Amino acid sequence: MTFLDKDYREIITKAVIGKGRKFTQESHSISPSHRPTSILGCWVINHLYNAKKKSDDAVEINGSYDINIWYSYNDNTKTEVVTERVNYTDVVPLSVKDDNCINDEYDVIAKVMQQPNCLECKISNKGHKIIVEIEREFIVQVIGETRLSVKVNPRWENHDDDDDSWGFEVTDDELDDVKPDFLGKKD
Repeated sequence: MTFLDKDYREIITKAVIGKGRKFTQESHSISPSHRPTSILGCWVINHLYNAKKKSDDAVEINGSYDINIWYSYNDNTKTEVVTERVNYTDVVPLSVKDDNCINDEYDVIAKVMQQPNCLECKISNKGHKIIVEIEREFIVQVIGETRLSVKVNPRWENHDDDDDSWGFEVTDDELDDVKPDFLGKKD
């Protein structure tokens, strides 16, 4: 097939040219101001991220979130909340790729499938630090311009395109229902 073939048309459009998914689990070691006795709660909040195409094979997501840990100390007689800001970079490999892009301009869409959340929060063996296990998951899509080749239906070229072929004829019953005074009279 050539691009000048009369039976085909070339369409240039934006389309998904790459897809990927990544699940991440990681540990963070947090140092509270007091030696913890027990963990009372752990929350991950304020998640922010942005994504950009890193290479032909991957998208890079840079983000951050806050880990808040409520813990007791001094033999469970006092409590405190420790907060730590965590920055991360996830490189999401593209498992589906279309190499037929027209140019190097891309839009990247990253969607959080699993917000960062705490899987486990525990006091380390030595007792001075808190270990937090976090999970998160993203899917990404890369949008770019691509070229499609579409076969033209040769029967459509000979198609009679007047309104009668659509079957929109008005019947006598429909004409009888038309009220010529539907706008009302002005006084």
